Amino acid sequence: MATSLLAWVVGRKKSFGYAINGLSTLYRQTNARIHALATLLVIALGVALELNSLDWTLVAIAATVVWVAEALNTALETLSDAAVPEHSPHIAIAKDAAGAVLLASLGAVAVGVLVFTPHLVARLGFRW
Repeated sequence: MATSLLAWVVGRKKSFGYAINGLSTLYRQTNARIHALATLLVIALGVALELNSLDWTLVAIAATVVWVAEALNTALETLSDAAVPEHSPHIAIAKDAAGAVLLASLGAVAVGVLVFTPHLVARLGFRW
């Protein structure tokens, strides 16, 4: 029993190590750094506007979707480059999956507009 528990713990430690390495690799991508800056700005604005828990939940989900799309796109592009180093129309189509990141980002912007606009309007004293 103790050895199987130890093996399980060691396996989880390795899994977390791979995950941390993957995040490190992701952060080396220029677009991921742009997403990181946007995420930090959104968090700062949310703190300044004192978002409620529902608004924070919506913002967190939107940001997570963008980060997951970017991570999957990075993995797909890296795998495509390794599998077929020369230009290939099929690989070009696979790399067009970057459109998924664009869709996720546009969705996150829409969530941001819906969440932040009422807070900004109230804070600035505008009336409809």
